[in-house]
Amino acid sequence: MGPGTSPMGNTPVTPARSLWRYLWVWALSAVLSLWLVLAGLAYSTGYQEAEEIGDGMLVSAAQLLLSHPLGAHALTMPGRPPAEAAPQPASGGLTGVALSEPLRHAYSPDFHVLVWQDGQLVWDSHGMLARLPTPLVNGHQTVHLTAQGAKQDWRVYVAESAHGGAVRRVAVMLDLVGREALAADITEHILLPALLFLPLVALVLASAMRRGLLPLKRLSGKISALDVDAGQMLVPQQPYQELGVTVQAINTLVLRLQGQIERERGFAADVAHELRTPLTALVLQARRARNGQANEQAQALQSVEQSALQAGRILTQLLDLARAQGLGAPLSEPVDLCALAQGVVADHAALAHELGQDIALEAPSQPCVVPGQRTLLELALRNLVDNALRHNPAGTYVEVRVARDAKGQILLSVSDDGTDFGAAPMPSAGTGLGIGLTLVERIAQSLQVQWLRDAGVAPFGKRFALIWSAPLDPTVQV
Repeated sequence: MGPGTSPMGNTPVTPARSLWRYLWVWALSAVLSLWLVLAGLAYSTGYQEAEEIGDGMLVSAAQLLLSHPLGAHALTMPGRPPAEAAPQPASGGLTGVALSEPLRHAYSPDFHVLVWQDGQLVWDSHGMLARLPTPLVNGHQTVHLTAQGAKQDWRVYVAESAHGGAVRRVAVMLDLVGREALAADITEHILLPALLFLPLVALVLASAMRRGLLPLKRLSGKISALDVDAGQMLVPQQPYQELGVTVQAINTLVLRLQGQIERERGFAADVAHELRTPLTALVLQARRARNGQANEQAQALQSVEQSALQAGRILTQLLDLARAQGLGAPLSEPVDLCALAQGVVADHAALAHELGQDIALEAPSQPCVVPGQRTLLELALRNLVDNALRHNPAGTYVEVRVARDAKGQILLSVSDDGTDFGAAPMPSAGTGLGIGLTLVERIAQSLQVQWLRDAGVAPFGKRFALIWSAPLDPTVQV
């Protein structure tokens, strides 16, 4: 057998995955997802902050232009020579100042300014008036301009004030590309440290996952060391709640296994007792046939034959039981209980006549279909009928019945008017009934069918039944 194949054949086996690695991948994925959410929030926050900062700077620049008198020369914007075509401010006002390139800052805005004095444009720092689509209104606003075939978005703040009887109106403009760059820069400064820490976070998570799974590894060692036959169980008190639930489930499973082991041991003892009777009779009758007279030898040989047949029936039941246990979970198929019961009763008619008993079938004329497996159901019904015929006195009436009770459940039952449960103990393997009944019980468990043993109704003294709570054919009228 090569690697990657199951011990039962050539079916490929998928290698087991590491639980800590599985948890680590999920945890790291969660961290990355949160990082992406943080990136979105950081950019949104940065853009809003850049918008507020830009609007504030526009207001400050406008207030500065409104509060200072215009000098003899125009105020020159940073990085631009004075516009020769633009009207110059009145003399005696504020002198224009140009910032040299070394004095510029990475975040210094490039303002475009327009100034009106008593309705007349006196300053257009960058020749923007001709590009403005509509007259500007006071306050903040966003305008869309086109320069050399390219569209640009500008943030504009317009304000006006009266000084000495003259009305001055200013418009300060800022290109929004700079705002987006500022927002991206803020986002980068927030997220870059977190991104650099991701490898360290991954290593810490891997170490934490390994260490966190150590209690589970120790619990696995305790489970492997359990001796179920000796009745060992795990300590219910655990330091972690999740492990406590697991331990409780394992202890419940151990209790079921111990109960199963005890039932198997009791069943083995019953089988040994069941076989001891015919085998002892075989030895005694064989000695009698060897040492007895001629007339005794025939009787002894007849007893040997009966004991051998009894032992053979017990061994047949054991083989049937092993077959039922080895089937596991059989495939379900529709089974007509009426046809099944009719065949079993017909096969046992000769045996009933030989034993001086009566057997009858009580079933509806139309099919009664239930889910199951025909081979197993026939095996169960044959054992019930055989037990009813062989372990009751002559004159016993045995009835095989297919019916629906008041709850709508379908029953397949075998009843007899022999010794009832009230007059004798419940049958066990020592009475010759236990092996067959254990076989039927195992079949009922494998088919997930209810198994019932009770006294039945008059005139019967005991009844054995298989019950289906959900018939496939609800139209059957019994």
